[in-house]
Amino acid sequence: MAQTPIIEMRCISKRFGQVQANDVVDFSLQRGEIHAIVGENGAGKSTLMKILYGLYQPDKGEIYVDGQPVTISSPKRAMRLGLGMIQQHFTLIPAFTALQNIILAKETRKFGTLLDYQKAEDKITRLAEQVGFDVPLNTPIESLPIGAQQHTEILKVLYHGAEILIMDEPTAVLVPQEIEGLFECMRGLKREGRSIIIITHKLDEVMTIADTVTVMRHGKTVITCPISETNPHQLAEHILGEPVHQRAIERKETNQENPMLQLEDVSVKTGTGKNLLDGINLDVFSGEIVGIAGVEGNGQTELVEILTGLRQIHSGKIILNGESVVNSSTAEFREKQVAHLPADRHRHGVSLNNRIDENFIIGRHKQKLFSRNAMLHQKNIQRFAFNALDKYQILVGDITHQIKTLSGGNQQKVVVARELSGNPTLIIAAHPTRGLDVHAAKFVHTRLIQARNRGKAVLLVSSELDELLLLSDRIAVMYNGRIAGIVVPTSDGGNSNSLSETDKQKLGALMLGLSLEHYSGV
Repeated sequence: MAQTPIIEMRCISKRFGQVQANDVVDFSLQRGEIHAIVGENGAGKSTLMKILYGLYQPDKGEIYVDGQPVTISSPKRAMRLGLGMIQQHFTLIPAFTALQNIILAKETRKFGTLLDYQKAEDKITRLAEQVGFDVPLNTPIESLPIGAQQHTEILKVLYHGAEILIMDEPTAVLVPQEIEGLFECMRGLKREGRSIIIITHKLDEVMTIADTVTVMRHGKTVITCPISETNPHQLAEHILGEPVHQRAIERKETNQENPMLQLEDVSVKTGTGKNLLDGINLDVFSGEIVGIAGVEGNGQTELVEILTGLRQIHSGKIILNGESVVNSSTAEFREKQVAHLPADRHRHGVSLNNRIDENFIIGRHKQKLFSRNAMLHQKNIQRFAFNALDKYQILVGDITHQIKTLSGGNQQKVVVARELSGNPTLIIAAHPTRGLDVHAAKFVHTRLIQARNRGKAVLLVSSELDELLLLSDRIAVMYNGRIAGIVVPTSDGGNSNSLSETDKQKLGALMLGLSLEHYSGV
């Protein structure tokens, strides 16, 4: 007798304007199973899971929980049914402590009862020990690293009784050590009989952690199979709907006589005098991609902020094309042709409640092409947006809709299109492919290489070592606010099959604060 799925979704359909996000989709989840859903951006993965969690209502279809038909009208209803969702962009309140965030959504009790913080803290501490998390519960979320913030999100849904966890791109912001810790947690939850749905673009991680995989394309289910019956190459072909051919990225020799960007002994301090950046010296030449590697929290964010007008330095020099730009504003950096692909597109890249076409001109809306007498020139804006949509292969239903209706990957494509179309001299790219599918990531990689080949200077910050080794001419590793060392990749410059394990080990050693003299592979 076949086991009754703990979750079954039958013939789910959902349309947004002209876009059919889900088209008669079937999906099932077994108890104690880790089930991965993969597909290109806009394939319908997140929409399907948001329907399951009550954030969207299906146009058609049925949902069953433990064999019983249910209507999931809201996330609160989903939580009562034992579902919890850890979204790609965390839903925590920065000023609240981890403990406060975890207990915040607990159901209201009878009038007059007070929250027993100590009892709640004891329960959450036991829960954290059970899953192997070490979260400082009384520390504000804004002071915690990303990995600890994610642990807080997971503890929150477990504390509220979730037996089914939906994880949307859970490793997108984690470093390798944190990813393995997350996987150990997931395996532990599986052993306890909990079920997990993971939405991801990382096929190697799918092969490592999942029991079953479902591929979606254009709003439909393409295939569902046990992980033992497939491989990354087959999954990639199902995702793209065509054979996958590995092609090297063409890289031209460029002139590196004069640096486009120079940082000389740059330091940034906190209000208490702690060094966030400590004597940074770095040159980026025209026609060069300089990668920045490091475990999160070692100064990469602050480095990007001082080069995009989001933070001021305390000492040192920043020289752009021979001119000092110390403590310039964001607008001044834009005027000097500095493009910024931000790590957090929701915070710094797009205006979620504005129209799609309007997001294409953020930072450029005062140009004569787009506004006259303080009035926006809608025809020119839409013409510019349509050209960019076509050039960057961005699928939308209606450009007058809010950009938050687009998938995360297509939102990122809008940012890339806007920033690179302005003919920048310096490109600051912070995690530019985070959350993108393999096809979209390849597209962004190609665009960055093309910009390099045209003589643009590129500073690439990424937590993906493969990405850094594939694209970078040089890689600077940050540790404790300093440049710990620089590695020149030894691969053939574009063939992903030849990325050097020795280079990865060198980078890993520097990321841990070890000198290359102590690295046994040198």
